Amino acid sequence: MRIYFKTLLTATATCALAWAAPATAQSTPTEAPAEVEALDPVKVPAVVVKDVDPAMWVVKDADTTIYLFGSVHILKPGLGWFDDEVKTAFDGSDQLVLELVEPPAAEVQALFGKLAMDQQGKALRSKMNDADRAVYDTAMGKLGLPTAAFDPFDPWAAAITLSLLAIQKSGFDPNSGVEKQLTAAAKAAKKPIDGLETTEFQLGVFDTLPEAEQIAFLVETAKQIDDAGTNMDKMVDMWAAADTDTLGQLMNEGLTSRTLYDALLTKRNANWAKWISARMEKPGVTFMAVGAGHLAGPTSVQSLLPAYGLNAMRVAY
Repeated sequence: MRIYFKTLLTATATCALAWAAPATAQSTPTEAPAEVEALDPVKVPAVVVKDVDPAMWVVKDADTTIYLFGSVHILKPGLGWFDDEVKTAFDGSDQLVLELVEPPAAEVQALFGKLAMDQQGKALRSKMNDADRAVYDTAMGKLGLPTAAFDPFDPWAAAITLSLLAIQKSGFDPNSGVEKQLTAAAKAAKKPIDGLETTEFQLGVFDTLPEAEQIAFLVETAKQIDDAGTNMDKMVDMWAAADTDTLGQLMNEGLTSRTLYDALLTKRNANWAKWISARMEKPGVTFMAVGAGHLAGPTSVQSLLPAYGLNAMRVAY
């Protein structure tokens, strides 16, 4: 399971779980054990908040400022990142810009049903050879799922769902992700929220991959199912410590397929660098948060800005 994919597409993964709910319900308790229900709430230990300082950059000219903050879409509770210079930059901004403004659940589910399901009705497991199917079946068993639970899915959708289920099992919560917190703060402050991409575009990034690439992604995810939580912890530790160099190295190691690398990083980063250039023509202050993987490595958004005569400066804090 490549670390990069864990930083991508919250809406996609959440929707995948919604579709998978009937299949996964049997492995999820519907009632709390009696001893949990009887637990005195006063005695439940509070989450200890750990202060972390992820990397942030700023691009500015005489009348325009854009802050670039690397996000992680799903985190464990208890990380205090929304303070210090990050909070100051956010509070002083006129708008929040995210990869995606999460649309209503019904809209996402409709798109997921259109793009993530095999339209010819060919079962997922029939697309794999015997060796790959065995790896996949084993991973499904480790998560307590029937092997045929995701048979209606395209391979990429099954991979994202497996990945999210595995890291949630390790304590990660989509509701603790950076975008969720920033969105809530922007709504409370009545700041406009804009998205760089649409849900349909993000789903299409995966859906347009060749089937062989999708299956390879799925099998790789299944092979690393036992290490999902540990690998995610490592990635979050690098993000929390603003270790963008090591994070960039992991991006390169994880995306061995040039097709995947270009689809998920290179092309999207180029689009966003162009967006920043256009936005610099308008006065104001923008707080822009995108997946941390997009702000690391040789094709990071910042590395593409000099072509537009712009430079991103690291914010020290």
